[in-house]
Amino acid sequence: MPARHPVRWLMTDERQGERLWRALDRLPRGAGVIFRHYRTPPAERRVLFARVRHIARRRGLVLVLAGDASLRGAAGVHARRGRGLVTWPAHDRREALAAVRAGADVVLVSPVFATRSHPGARALGLWRAAAVARGLPVTVIALGGMDERRWPRVAALGFDGYAAIDAWSRSSGPSSRT
Repeated sequence: MPARHPVRWLMTDERQGERLWRALDRLPRGAGVIFRHYRTPPAERRVLFARVRHIARRRGLVLVLAGDASLRGAAGVHARRGRGLVTWPAHDRREALAAVRAGADVVLVSPVFATRSHPGARALGLWRAAAVARGLPVTVIALGGMDERRWPRVAALGFDGYAAIDAWSRSSGPSSRT
């Protein structure tokens, strides 16, 4: 069954700094953005969200909001029940099934590989990540150390797409022109 939702995702966070704008520019049309920036002060977060929302609309990106539900203009929510597209993280099979029961449209299985955003966290690896994702009746996205180079190996295990932070903002990362 083909994915009905974006299959390439950008997870935003404070570490990106000005590289966020490069990452948004490199996403292919129709890709998704999960706006996090949890530690950004509320007033600054609102301004940043508005700027990201403007770029997402102009570029045809699907914007999902994590955290504060008071920000308006997102197409959905992350890690909670809500209106629109619901994305949800899962670190094991139990969490993946709970996400589906909670109404998730997209489940992000992580961390597939070691990642800079969670130093020291134990990666699932390909086979355990595939076991978490297997048979879920939703779009399943690999997260954690993902990029275009690793994508073919992960796709062969049944994932619909991948999400990343660093891969989209590196100077040699994927491009919206690929």
